Amino acid sequence: MIKENVVLGEGVAIYHPQLVNLYGCTIGEGSRIGTFVEIQKGASVGARCKISSHTFICEGVDIEDGVFIGHGVMFTNDIYPRAVNPDGGLQTEEDWRVIKTRVKAGASIGSNATILCGITIGEGALIGAGAVVTRDVPDYAIVAGVPARIVGDARTRGKECESVTNFG
Repeated sequence: MIKENVVLGEGVAIYHPQLVNLYGCTIGEGSRIGTFVEIQKGASVGARCKISSHTFICEGVDIEDGVFIGHGVMFTNDIYPRAVNPDGGLQTEEDWRVIKTRVKAGASIGSNATILCGITIGEGALIGAGAVVTRDVPDYAIVAGVPARIVGDARTRGKECESVTNFG
């Protein structure tokens, strides 16, 4: 389901529009959205991003240009989620405030990572599969684990990987 209030940039590819849930969000030009993705109101995805299947991008998440989001990535927007108020009544939108999260240009987030709210993932950073990111990630840092910790630098790791695949 793609609601009328979704802003899609030129050339956005949504391969199975009947199998996504997009409402009140903005998606930049040339981005690709996989199957079973939900992007909520107030979230934004930049240009030339890839959002893989089964990913949840909630209100308050700002993803800049050229970001890769792996399969099953989960973002949060509430530090202390509750279903009910102290009086037992169900909470509504008025009972909490959105805590924003920013993913800077060129970052990559591995499959099944969980991104807690209120943080910034730096430019070109790499989040390992299954990581739980609980604090800001510096530009070009590679983080992995639970909770995620810095394990390398994407600027040097890319060169190592290149040499492994270059058989010349």
